[in-house]
Amino acid sequence: MRYQVEENCLTIYLPREVDHHNADEIRKEADAVISRNHIRYVIFDFDRTDFMDSSGIGIIMGRYKTVSLIGGEVWAVHTNERIRKILTFSGAAKIMQIYEGEK
Repeated sequence: MRYQVEENCLTIYLPREVDHHNADEIRKEADAVISRNHIRYVIFDFDRTDFMDSSGIGIIMGRYKTVSLIGGEVWAVHTNERIRKILTFSGAAKIMQIYEGEK
């Protein structure tokens, strides 16, 4: 997982496919970074992502639950049309800011 930490903000650069094959690794590493760096804001960068299944939605929801308890927020950036549809249909769009932007 590629990520960047700036102050209390974590940006997670998601891979081309976010599915059950890599979801556990992303989840564990994100949680460790969030805990270690007192993160309040998580940005999911979908620039390279073409596919996401329910495991990816679980990653988003879990990180939202963690940071929302301390007043934090979750955002999505560089979403393509397919990813925006997945976020909308899953209900994730209701809990996060989505910044439009085609690849």
